[in-house]
Amino acid sequence: MNVNSLKNRSILELTCDEARAFFLKQESYCSIDFPPYFKFNDLLAGVSKVLDGKNLSDFQREKPRECEDVNHLVLSNKDGRHAWRPLQLIHPALYVSLVGHITENDQWKLICDRFLEYAGDEKIKCLSIPVESLTDENDRAEQVSRWWHSVEQASIELALDYDFVVHTDITDCYGAIYTHSISWALHTKTEAKKKENRQNNRLIGNIIDNHIQDMSHAQTNGIPQGSVLMDFVAEMVLGYADIKLSESIAQEGIEDYWILRYRDDYRIFVNSSQDGERILKCLTEVMICLGLKLNSAKTNVSSGVVGASIKEDKLKWMGRKQSENSLQKHLLIIYDHSTECPNAGSLSVALGAYQNRLSKIKKCDQPLPLISVAADIAYRNPRTYPICAAILSKLLNFIRSDDEKRVVIEKVQKKFSKIPNTGHMDIWLQRIGLSFAPDIEYSEPLCGLVTNGDAMIWNNNWISSAALNRALDAKLIIDRKVLRGLDAIILTKEVELFLSKDWVS
Repeated sequence: MNVNSLKNRSILELTCDEARAFFLKQESYCSIDFPPYFKFNDLLAGVSKVLDGKNLSDFQREKPRECEDVNHLVLSNKDGRHAWRPLQLIHPALYVSLVGHITENDQWKLICDRFLEYAGDEKIKCLSIPVESLTDENDRAEQVSRWWHSVEQASIELALDYDFVVHTDITDCYGAIYTHSISWALHTKTEAKKKENRQNNRLIGNIIDNHIQDMSHAQTNGIPQGSVLMDFVAEMVLGYADIKLSESIAQEGIEDYWILRYRDDYRIFVNSSQDGERILKCLTEVMICLGLKLNSAKTNVSSGVVGASIKEDKLKWMGRKQSENSLQKHLLIIYDHSTECPNAGSLSVALGAYQNRLSKIKKCDQPLPLISVAADIAYRNPRTYPICAAILSKLLNFIRSDDEKRVVIEKVQKKFSKIPNTGHMDIWLQRIGLSFAPDIEYSEPLCGLVTNGDAMIWNNNWISSAALNRALDAKLIIDRKVLRGLDAIILTKEVELFLSKDWVS
């Protein structure tokens, strides 16, 4: 059940200097799927140089929380209808400042020691601490590989020891986290709520809380989603919940159980369904105390531990015919799977295989029906935007005239305009059309950076320093050399997470 330690290491194993370097990498700053010309390293390095050894308060004319739109929201539709996920690019100055505070030697030691306390109950395993890759894979690929080994495979193994598994997760976890609970998590609720500690700016929990409020117009509900740093902050609160859950289970006198937690997703293994219900009650009460709640629609008890350990959509995809000689019939098989298992991980895998097949095709006499099907899959399954964009770019390449291509991409754009919050897809539609329709306008401000190099991404009105404002020039995040060297067709390496798939079953 242990992940191969030669492939990655937990960030809790890093020194404070190593942790600072880890969090200041662009893939830690932004975990949103963007085309490869979006680069954040130079901007983060420039801001770090300006802020080095100084407090951010020395560079501001007012508190950031007094301003709106300090972070940049990349609107991402969640279900092809009205649900959406507010992915955020954190204001770089606040991000760098927070990383600096967290990775000060004493603060980093306090945080790491506290995580050891979170892991005090050997029967509650947190498997989602961010990791640093020690191979050619990127950190995100290693994180997903860790999920497969530590959650899915471990769950199957636990079928030897347990007869029941309870699945549940937290409703809108990141959006519901109470920022003051970060201090409770790091210092205990008793200490954090002492009168002398409530405004104590030396407590790292308060420092994190204040930074997050500065990012969000002083709101105390919700943390930004879209960075490894905030994944780590969420683990602080969820680790504190692990301690409280362990105490509650002990009070109930339950001893025969095992819990795997990956972020806000829980798998509770028991030999009695009654014990499962009792632990679920304990977890519900713990969450209530933190202002969180379990998702009743995703809570269930199963006596088939092996079957329940593998995601339902994956099992369904494994059980269906996965390909056809005809390109259109092959894509329609995937379309049918998408209607049965919307927005599923197996759907991205299926589309990846199709894109790989399509990349070897030299000729397609009727690309428009395929374009229509691929666009509809993306329309209804937002997590597939990048891979569907790659498929669409290849299919559009079979159309000879740039004018015809433009007409088609404008139709796709019009289709997506019918659903709200599709800034993320705007970015990928722009990537598709760069070679034949670079002048098409999109509502997402990041697209403006690509076309004319000018757009307001973060609100900097609270900053008084000219040097810091220069370092925050948003044009720095577009790599013009990469942009000029792009192929008209989106290549597999632009959208493929893994360099190898040896870990896939």
